[in-house]
Amino acid sequence: MKARIIIADDHKILREGLRAVIEASPAYEVVAEAKNGRQAVKLAGEFEPDVILMDVSMPDLNGIDATRQILEKNDEIKIIALSMYSDRQFIRGMFSAGAYGYLLKDCDSEELLKAIDSVIANRKYISEKISAVVIGELVDYENKTDKTRLSSREREILQLLAEGFSAKEIGDKLFLSSKTIDVHRKNIMVKLDIYSIPELTKYAIRMGLTGLD
Repeated sequence: MKARIIIADDHKILREGLRAVIEASPAYEVVAEAKNGRQAVKLAGEFEPDVILMDVSMPDLNGIDATRQILEKNDEIKIIALSMYSDRQFIRGMFSAGAYGYLLKDCDSEELLKAIDSVIANRKYISEKISAVVIGELVDYENKTDKTRLSSREREILQLLAEGFSAKEIGDKLFLSSKTIDVHRKNIMVKLDIYSIPELTKYAIRMGLTGLD
């Protein structure tokens, strides 16, 4: 029986390239493609794949929070981060969210298939190019008690604020009232001690919540 895979990336040409490599192997099949994190969460619930290749930086909902939401519902899914970024905050964010592997987008097809093989066999996989990042640091980060730590919902709202959505637009996306969004925004500002949208946007970029630049 073939392992079922979902590809989540906001670039169609990359999804097509990944699909071609994966489906050239008799062991795998691509069952769905997502162009953003929110769609990846939806498709994960519908298809219950074995593996998801997850772009870290996507619009609407980033790969870090999409990973967290997917695994809260089904922790059997193995998620491999796929990113052009080797920065610590992206690597830390994905592993803290529960990812099982991390690949850079310039990897070759052999490494891609090796990573998929590894996670299916319940082995973590990290690209050799980022192996210098100490995994212990990632675990320590997750276990820290930090009063400024945002909740999953707050991180989601922060990303959408940074991407320019209004309180009403965010409320419509998340099925919440604009008043509730305003309350979350105020709480986020108090937690982070940041009191302007431009500064919140800079923070969101630094923390890897959005790829805006």
